[in-house]
Amino acid sequence: MRVALFLTCVNDTLYPDTGRAVVNLLTRLGVEVDFPMAQTCCGQAHYNTGYRHEAEPLARHFSDVFRDYDAIVTPSGSCGAMVRELYPRMGERARAEGRGDGLATALAPVVPKTYELTEFLVDVLKVTDVGAYYPHKVTYHPTCHGLRGLGLGDRPRRLLQAVKGLELVELPGAEECCGFGGTFALKNADVSAAMGADKVRNAESTGAEVLCAADNSCLMHIGGTMGRLRTAMRPVHIAEILASTEEEPLA
Repeated sequence: MRVALFLTCVNDTLYPDTGRAVVNLLTRLGVEVDFPMAQTCCGQAHYNTGYRHEAEPLARHFSDVFRDYDAIVTPSGSCGAMVRELYPRMGERARAEGRGDGLATALAPVVPKTYELTEFLVDVLKVTDVGAYYPHKVTYHPTCHGLRGLGLGDRPRRLLQAVKGLELVELPGAEECCGFGGTFALKNADVSAAMGADKVRNAESTGAEVLCAADNSCLMHIGGTMGRLRTAMRPVHIAEILASTEEEPLA
């Protein structure tokens, strides 16, 4: 199996340790991972802000870069949902505008083989116990794209429950949005901040040391809110928890 890591813009720029964690984790599980250097943005930011036509060249480039791999793995529910859920819509809209089937045909090869990390682990590798060790009390926030777009369900929780030393506690109001939503946080700053504060207060009520999620864009928003509220909790991507072992523990 030829597997490519699609790191995403946010992780490449701000959270490279998440990418390293994915590579370490998958390598430990016997997967050979490639990192195509030509990868760029998938076009999600453009599409979600209303610039659909401007997103199309990025989507075509994504397909050109990744189409020959057997699987494409990303540590981002939102970017995974962009490829799986919105690339087909882009093709359909282009067809409806009388521009033919070219875009749909170009994007079709990458749609079914793009996986968010926890999907790949549970559905493709058929594992929930990845040999991780993380002796901390953790609560899990299911991000909107992962929850509603990809339908990740209990996959992340099953993986966390199998981590040695980890105590998983339920997050009140878990399915409520954290308030990030990309440009929503900029255009509706007050509402976004209030939603973020609600999420952090709910997380604090669990007594957990760590709030975990499968998307660093949401963790960035939640982490910023934690900093402003001066909470002792830490936001940590699930990939970093799953990559942590007794021999090489995550601090």
